[in-house]
Amino acid sequence: MRKRALGTQGLTVSEQGLGCMGMTFAYGGQDDAESIRTVHRALDLGVDFFDTADMYGPWSNEELLGEALKGRRDGVVIASKFGNEVDPDGRLTGRVNGRPDYLRRALDGSLRRLGVDHIDLYYQHRVDPDVPVEETWGALQEAVTAGKVGYLGISEAAPETIRRAHAVHPVTALQTEYSLFTREVEDDGVLATTRELGIGFVAYSPLGRGFLSGAIRTPEDLPADDRRHLLPRFQGENFARNLDVVDRVRELAAVKNATPGQLALAWVLAQGEDVVAIPGTKRVRYVEENAQASSIVLTPGDLKAIDEVAPSGAAAGERYAPEGMRFVRR
Repeated sequence: MRKRALGTQGLTVSEQGLGCMGMTFAYGGQDDAESIRTVHRALDLGVDFFDTADMYGPWSNEELLGEALKGRRDGVVIASKFGNEVDPDGRLTGRVNGRPDYLRRALDGSLRRLGVDHIDLYYQHRVDPDVPVEETWGALQEAVTAGKVGYLGISEAAPETIRRAHAVHPVTALQTEYSLFTREVEDDGVLATTRELGIGFVAYSPLGRGFLSGAIRTPEDLPADDRRHLLPRFQGENFARNLDVVDRVRELAAVKNATPGQLALAWVLAQGEDVVAIPGTKRVRYVEENAQASSIVLTPGDLKAIDEVAPSGAAAGERYAPEGMRFVRR
């Protein structure tokens, strides 16, 4: 697994990380033992970048990752996030909270659950529309000075918000959704802004929440309690149209002796040396399959063919339900 510089402040990570959200949140079918085996297999394959958040569970995801990394902390980059408000009883409130006092409590809780004395990369998960980003980032800067955090990131932020945060303290990473299904960052100024400022780009859901893996053929393939049932891209006519895109990607992947998911991941990695992908999985077999995508070389002809079958805007439906889209690109 090759390494890439994430930003210009000195952080280096494997070009593929592991998104841990689905191990305890959103996708149903929790299996802690298999999830821990998946983390360990990822480490064996050279993955050293693990992504979690306090809201995943809530709380249980950080606890699980902390357990999985016991005795293997050295050389591992842990990323966590705050901002999607969790109340003192561990319930998501549906609000975004960027107040400094909330940040400090959230950070201390994450450190405790992960069982670490510092978090390598700490993101503002969503931007609070009622708190100036400068106020939030002033408190984040204090956390860096205190040694509780190594580097700072922001997620799903608009270009002007990224600039304002970066003026307070260097932004090491911008995390947002990026895949063959979600290419808005190429057109809305986000990717251009990160490149102008020397900020690393972390692509979450690089497999379109699993759709681009090719393993999901009908909505019934998802567990009954899987939150993807609530997402527009997995519903009705949108599902059928998106499956058609996946099938066209599958045809191109076959030429490369790859799965559609591997081709989709290789495409994300081919978008620039400043881009790191964090495909999520809770299964050993999928982390092994994803890792193989790093060996796929895409020629200019390959990239042109992929653009033809999955151009920007190819996916049908919004990526979140309306309540989720409210806090995107703040």
